[in-house]
Amino acid sequence: MARMWTIFLLPFSWLYAGVMGIRNWLYEVGWKTSESFAVPLLDVGNLRVGGTGKTPHVVWLVEELRRQGHRPAILSRGYGRLTHGPRVVGPSDSAATVGDEPWQYFQEFAARQVPIAVAEKRRLGVRLLLEQQPETTVVVLDDAFQHRAVRPTLNVLLTEWAQPFYQDHVLPAGRLRESRHGARRADVIIMTKCPPGLSAAAQALVLQRVRQYSRPHAPVLFSSYAYGQPVAMSADAAGTPAALRPLPVSGHSVLLLTGIAQPGPLRENLEKQGYAIEHHAAFPDHHAFQPQDLTRLRGHWQPDWPIFTTEKDATRLQAPLVRAAWAGLPLYTIPVRVAFLGAGGAALRGLLPPAPAAAS
Repeated sequence: MARMWTIFLLPFSWLYAGVMGIRNWLYEVGWKTSESFAVPLLDVGNLRVGGTGKTPHVVWLVEELRRQGHRPAILSRGYGRLTHGPRVVGPSDSAATVGDEPWQYFQEFAARQVPIAVAEKRRLGVRLLLEQQPETTVVVLDDAFQHRAVRPTLNVLLTEWAQPFYQDHVLPAGRLRESRHGARRADVIIMTKCPPGLSAAAQALVLQRVRQYSRPHAPVLFSSYAYGQPVAMSADAAGTPAALRPLPVSGHSVLLLTGIAQPGPLRENLEKQGYAIEHHAAFPDHHAFQPQDLTRLRGHWQPDWPIFTTEKDATRLQAPLVRAAWAGLPLYTIPVRVAFLGAGGAALRGLLPPAPAAAS
């Protein structure tokens, strides 16, 4: 049935792909212009809608740039925010005012002096960052692969192991935002959420498929997720993380609460550790949690069952009314970081722009 529906929608996908193709062609021939800036721009994007792992890869890049002596900044669109226009994120903001991912970045990097900004028009956001944070030496663009009005120095394209772009279709028959051939703009392609033990033979097969659409010599790297120990959330007035309370050993019953595009890898990780997921409250990506969502979750909860969620979801669970709704529940976030397979990390480091001497 799903295949028949896909076939029915394909003509609409071809039309959408054609419109996007004309738009890209206008940029390629110079009829539409892309703006460059005095500092390098590193874009982390994808071809499909949601769920390829942009946030942990942006975090990896920012941490690596800082290690190399850069003073990086992050610029995001701020999907789902209640504000408009370019805006530098500050302590008085929230996931509602700037979006869940930018707010997560702010909580991660504010203490380390990494500016975060949001802007629908990325060129305005870059200008604002460089105006207010002139010491910035590089800007990492979160999800700007299709935003052709700015010209990245390095275009990083992510595609998910379980749903690679070369097996997908353009909207509405599939999840691609543009044709598979958009991969030719990528300077490096990362296959994300791979099994940690992915064989060399399997990687070679992926490379063969990717090469049908990519530049001949663009590196193709492979990354997986590394999950950290659960961190207890606090429902106090400030939403400050609490010290980790004693957590039941693996094999214990748990609940899972997510509002992300692809919760599958997190589920698999918890199940591999032996946790029994008694109920998974799965909401759409960027879901704005409401008090009633937590009320329903309590209906599935038993005393001493931990409730796991993601760092991204935690940003939206801190709204005052929502925070009050889960007060007393043992909520834990599961930190996630990127782990490259083989020499992938070293290869990506080699593509990063050198830090200016004055910034080192």
